[in-house]
Amino acid sequence: MSIRLFFATLMISSSLISSAQGFHLGVRAGADMVRIDSKSFNEEFKFGYHAGLAAEIMFSKHFGIEPNLLFNQSNLQTGNSFDTLYKSINPGTVKNVKLNYLSIPILLDIRPFPFLTLQAGPQFGILMSKQQNLLQDGKSAFTNGNLAMVGGVQLNFLNFRVYGRYSVGLNSINDIDNRDSWKSQTAQLGVGINL
Repeated sequence: MSIRLFFATLMISSSLISSAQGFHLGVRAGADMVRIDSKSFNEEFKFGYHAGLAAEIMFSKHFGIEPNLLFNQSNLQTGNSFDTLYKSINPGTVKNVKLNYLSIPILLDIRPFPFLTLQAGPQFGILMSKQQNLLQDGKSAFTNGNLAMVGGVQLNFLNFRVYGRYSVGLNSINDIDNRDSWKSQTAQLGVGINL
């Protein structure tokens, strides 16, 4: 599924590029603060990071899209309720969880001024690797995909970008059962350079 999603995004982007007034490829990197909204996880934000590629496709001076391809590392910590809810399948020793995602946000860019861009759109997350020993019986604890909505602001200085984004997960990433809904929330602060 992840390869098909990547190629579908690539094909849509390439068709949009041909009709775009301005096209720039760039790199993006920054810090993430992630938490899972649930009873099972510590609700404090934990630091992670993201890095990857972006394409700015402007159809006019004021409107465009910006698809990104980002590697995200999320650090989470289970709470006491995790041990209580999943006592029969959890050894109770794993507290820190690390998730690596390939994230594909496709953002609508609204640029009221040359130095300011407002961004919003969906983000598709593909789980690349996860803590394998979270559950005693080795069952997968997390779903392979995560769908989120993203909103943010970006400052533009020539080819240099500074951005802040906030994303909210729309689906539960709990792959164990339906006892507790695990929905992600991520605040990002990053910088980028258009090549």
